[in-house]
Amino acid sequence: MVIIHYFKLLAMFLVTSILLTSAFSAAHSKNPSASSSIEHRVDSLLTMMTLEEKLGQLNQLSGRWDEKYITAEDSEMIKQGRIGSFLNVAGATNTRKVQELAMKSSRLRIPLLFGMDVVHGFRTIFPIPLAESCTWDPVAVQQTARVAAIEASASGIHWTFAPMVDIARDPRWGRIAEGSGEDPCLGAVMAAARVRGFQGDDWRDPSTIFSCAKHFAAYGASEAGRDYNSVDVSERTLREVYLPPFKAAVDAGSVSLMASFNEIAGVPSTANHWLLTGLLRGEWGFKGFVVSDWNSVAELQAHGLAASRSEAAILALQAGTDMDMVSRIYQNELVTMVCENRVSEDLVNQAVRRVLRAKFVLGLFDNPYRNSNPAREQSVILSKPHVDLARHVAQKSIVLLKNDKNLLPLSKTLKTIAVLGPLAEDKIAPLGPWAGAGRPEDVVTVLEGIKSKVSPQTRILYAKGCNVNDDSMGGIVEAKNVAQQAEVVILVVGEDAGMCGEGACRSRLDLPGVQNELVKTIVETGKPVVMILMNGRPLIITWAAEHVPAILETWFLGIQHGHAAADVLFGDVNPAGKLPVTFPRAVGQIPLYYNHKSTGRPYVDDNTSTSKYLDISNSPLYPFGYGLSYTTFSYSDLLLSNSRIKANDSLRVSIEVTNTGKVKGDEIVQLYVQDEFGSVTRPVKELKDFRRITLNVGEKRNVEFTLTSAQLAFHGRDMNFAVEPGTFKVFVGTNSAELLETRFEVVE
Repeated sequence: MVIIHYFKLLAMFLVTSILLTSAFSAAHSKNPSASSSIEHRVDSLLTMMTLEEKLGQLNQLSGRWDEKYITAEDSEMIKQGRIGSFLNVAGATNTRKVQELAMKSSRLRIPLLFGMDVVHGFRTIFPIPLAESCTWDPVAVQQTARVAAIEASASGIHWTFAPMVDIARDPRWGRIAEGSGEDPCLGAVMAAARVRGFQGDDWRDPSTIFSCAKHFAAYGASEAGRDYNSVDVSERTLREVYLPPFKAAVDAGSVSLMASFNEIAGVPSTANHWLLTGLLRGEWGFKGFVVSDWNSVAELQAHGLAASRSEAAILALQAGTDMDMVSRIYQNELVTMVCENRVSEDLVNQAVRRVLRAKFVLGLFDNPYRNSNPAREQSVILSKPHVDLARHVAQKSIVLLKNDKNLLPLSKTLKTIAVLGPLAEDKIAPLGPWAGAGRPEDVVTVLEGIKSKVSPQTRILYAKGCNVNDDSMGGIVEAKNVAQQAEVVILVVGEDAGMCGEGACRSRLDLPGVQNELVKTIVETGKPVVMILMNGRPLIITWAAEHVPAILETWFLGIQHGHAAADVLFGDVNPAGKLPVTFPRAVGQIPLYYNHKSTGRPYVDDNTSTSKYLDISNSPLYPFGYGLSYTTFSYSDLLLSNSRIKANDSLRVSIEVTNTGKVKGDEIVQLYVQDEFGSVTRPVKELKDFRRITLNVGEKRNVEFTLTSAQLAFHGRDMNFAVEPGTFKVFVGTNSAELLETRFEVVE
C-alpha cells in the first residue's frame, strides 16, 4: 500500500507539473524582479571578467572516466578561472572538493557546472529510452526522469546531457536505443516529458537539474545508419520529421541544447548559424545555451569546413555554439582571435552571459554546494521507491510480439522449466548503453526473476547455449539436452549492451553470433518455446517470428529487468507495450517507417511496375504501434463531430473500445491522419494523438480526441505552415496497420 500511495502522489505531482510553464521561463516571466536581478548580476560580473576568464566559462573539460575526478592541470586551470564546467565528475564528496577550488582559489569565485550523461537513470537504471517509449505513457517517463534527477543531483550533478530526442528511421544506427523511435509526434511527447522530469518546476529544489536536448539536429538521419555520418535532408523534412521533438523540448523549458556531430546539407551543426541562431534563437525564441558535442568544434577541421583550430573556433562561436566540450579551442584560440579583431568580444560576451545566467538561475552563486550533500546522496540512491518504479516502468515497456495458442502467461506451478541463452544470466546487458552510475550487482537477471516467481516445486534448468557474439557452437548440444527435459523453454537472446549506443552501428541486424542456430535447434525439439529478446534496436527475427510460438521484446530494462520479465511471463502483469519503431523483415528494406510517402506508383502486390522488391514484401514484420496483450480489444463506431470544418476549427473524434477478452488490460488507442491532396505530397498517415486506457473484462469506453488546426497544418510549397483546404482521412486503431477510417473536409 505504501508503494501504491507513493506512485499516486508522484503521478499527481507530475500531471500537475505538465500544466505549468517551464521553470527556466518562469524565472524570467513569473517573477520579473528576480529575472531583472539575475540580469543585473550577470552584467555586473561580466564587467569584472578578463577575456581569459570569460572564455573559461565557455570551456568544458572531462574528469577521468574511471575515478570521476580531475587532474592537477585541471586544478590549476580552475584556480585561474579557465574552466567553467566539467563532465564526468560525480559524487557528492568529489564535486564538493572540485567546487571548493573554484570558490576558494579563483579570483571571481564563479561556481562550476557539473554535467553527466544521465540518460535513463543515474544509479537506479531504468529501461533504455527506446524501451520506455513503448509505454506510450509520458507520465511514467516523466517519473523516471524525475528520479534520475533526484539521484544525480544528490551525487553532485547539475546538468544531464539528455534527453536524446533524435528521430531514427534506420535501426542500423546504434543510438536509436537512446531515443523514442521513428515518429515525431510520439518523440515530441516523450521529449517534453523527460525535460519536465529532469527540471521539475522549482529551481530552488536541490533535486532539480538542467536538461540538454540532443543532438541538434537530424543526427538520427545519418547516412547508412553509420554514426557521425553526413545528413542530407530537405528543409521540409527537417522541420516536419526531425525538429518537432526539439521544439517540444524547448517549449517545455530545456535550459540547454547540444549541437550534433553531423552536417546538414553541407554545414556541420556545430557551425550552422541558420540552425543555432536563426531557427533556434530567432524563430523559437530559445533563451538557454548551446554546448558542442564531444570535441565537435575541433572536428570542423575533419569535416573540411575549417582550415585551422582558430577558424573552427570562430565558426562555432559565430554560429551560436556557446560552450566547447573538451577540445579547449575556445580557451586556447579565441584570445588571439579577439585581440586581432577576427571575432568580436561582444559575441564572446553573449555566450558567457547565457552560461552565467544558467548558473544564477540554478542558484549556484548563492549555494555552490547545493548538490554536494553526502547524507542526501546516501539516502536517495537506490531507495526502495526508486527501485519499485524501475520495476513498474520496466513492466510497462515490454512488448508482446507473438503468442500462439495463448502459450503465455505460463503457470507458476510447471514441473520443469528450461532457461536457456547467453543473456539469461547476464548482469551487464540489462543496464544497456549510457548506464550512468549503474552497477551490475544492482541487476536482477532474467534467470533470477524466473526463480523468484515460480513455486518451490518447480525445477529450473539452465544452460547458456552459446555466447552473444562469437562462432562457438559447443554449448548448443548441452542446451538441447536441457530443453528436452523441460515442459517449457524460455530462451533469452539478443545483443549485449556494447552492440548499441554511440559508435555501435551494425550492418546486419539478425541475432549476432550463432544465436539463430541455437534458436532453431531448440525449436526443433518440439518443446513450447518462449523467446525473450534483449536488445537496443529492432532486430531481423523473420525465422523466429514464423516458428517460435511466443516472443517478448524486453529491450534493456535496467536493474529490474529480470523481475519485470518474470512478472509478464507468469501473468502477474498483462503486457501492453507498443512499438515506437518499425521492425523490418530484412535489412534491405531499411529505412522502413510507417509515415512514408505514397509515390506515383504505389505498391501493388501483383504488378512489378510499382514501388516494390522482387524478393520480399514491402510490409514490415511488425508495424509501428504494434503490441499484443493477454486480452483482446475491439474498435467500433468511429465518429466525427463534423464532416466539414474551416481551417481554424477543431474536430472531435470518438471511438468505442471494448475489452473482449478474459482479463483486465491496457490498450493504447492511436489516432492517425492523412491529408489526401496538398500543394506538396503528404505521408500515407501521421500519428497525431494517442490514449493509454485500462479496461476491465467486458468494459466498453468511448475514447475522444480533439484534432486542432496545428495538427492538420504542414509546410506547403511556399514553406508556410498552414492548413490547406481539402479532404482528410482519420484513422483510429490498435497500431499503424490495423485501423478504422473515415473522412472529413476542410473548406475555405
